[in-house]
Amino acid sequence: MPTPQSVAFYTLGCKLNFSETSAIGRQFEEKGFQKLPFEAGADLYVINTCSVTDHADRKCRKVVQQALKHNPDAFVAIVGCYAQLKPQEIATIPGVSAVLGAAEKFQLVDILADFKKPAAGQPGHVHASPISEATEFHAAHSFGDRTRTFMKVQDGCDYSCSFCTIPLARGASRSGSVASVVGRVEKLAETGVKEIVLTGVNLGDFGLQGPERERREDFTQLVRALDAVAGIRRFRISSCEPNLLTDDILETVAASARFMPHFHIPLQSGSDKILGLMRRRYKRALYTSRVARIKELMPHACIGVDVIVGFPGETDADFLDTYNFLNELPISYLHVFPYSERPDTLAPTLPGRVQDRVRHERTTQLRNLSEKKKRFFYEQHLGLETDVLFEDDVTDGRMEGFTPNYIRVNAKYDPLLVGEMKTLRLTGVNALGLMDAEEMGILV
Repeated sequence: MPTPQSVAFYTLGCKLNFSETSAIGRQFEEKGFQKLPFEAGADLYVINTCSVTDHADRKCRKVVQQALKHNPDAFVAIVGCYAQLKPQEIATIPGVSAVLGAAEKFQLVDILADFKKPAAGQPGHVHASPISEATEFHAAHSFGDRTRTFMKVQDGCDYSCSFCTIPLARGASRSGSVASVVGRVEKLAETGVKEIVLTGVNLGDFGLQGPERERREDFTQLVRALDAVAGIRRFRISSCEPNLLTDDILETVAASARFMPHFHIPLQSGSDKILGLMRRRYKRALYTSRVARIKELMPHACIGVDVIVGFPGETDADFLDTYNFLNELPISYLHVFPYSERPDTLAPTLPGRVQDRVRHERTTQLRNLSEKKKRFFYEQHLGLETDVLFEDDVTDGRMEGFTPNYIRVNAKYDPLLVGEMKTLRLTGVNALGLMDAEEMGILV
């Protein structure tokens, strides 16, 4: 096909994927490509995939189909975690022109310089090295896509949780340096960015650098260095393993005017038995101590929790352990996932498979608990005057923004508020479960 002139992107999955998609997009723009909305019928489509659940195949196929509806002649390239895990399988999806693995995705624009589509009926071109070759850290950040910027500072994982494919999809833990991250942040500050969310696969493991992956620095050093950067109003830590969320990190955030009192801490189960089967690196007692320390230092802090239900061997009693444990913790919301069997992991070989129906019932129970927790957390802040940073998403004439401790505020759309901070008084939780607010007695 002729060299494409336009490119469009679709991202599945996490904040890390969004940062990488944005970085790849800038590479294309530097080569002269016009970046278009997905529905605009671009010459080239890049789909960045996820592999966290067993729906990766179905989601990827659907996005490919939609891309080809917008332009049946488009060149479609697949990158991301699913592309690394199942490249040959993806290459057989009708309409897929190329699949690039973890070591190749940041060279997409060069590797596919001629953008030659496979012959009719032939699978897509595969460029996917073994994951052991994904050793270089590629810096990435989102920009212009959302009010907040997602900045990748770490990639890969050295842990071996029995349910997780991420080490197989992204490789070993590796990072940039503190100085390189600070430099990137200083440049973003010059553009007017107000909030940066630090992202990674195992963010607390920041510091492994170079070909030998030597531990030259740590996450606490990064947090302290960023806290001294002028020009950025807010930093958030996207997620941190409880065993890596040290007192030094918590005390630094508590004393900071820039790091927000908002933590997302994966738990996965409130049963020590299940945590052991999952090969997690902590027990529930450590998790309790981390939550208690946060609340001691920052009483208004928002704490989010990841939980997996229906893991092999999880009995009704084990689930009740998890439910009661979470119910008693002073946390703010839950991200709940029914366990999903992933190929090439240990978990599917464990005895005690939980029926799909039971997994979904348990998921519903914890999601209901999450709504109760979130509402209680919001109601504790009624009457508080606080800064709200507004997003650029508008629905039915309303817009949303976030307080420092991640309370979602709903307000009437005002174009002057997009990307801006406003001091408001929190007045009540509305029917959507969002916080209403007012300024000088005027409801916004």
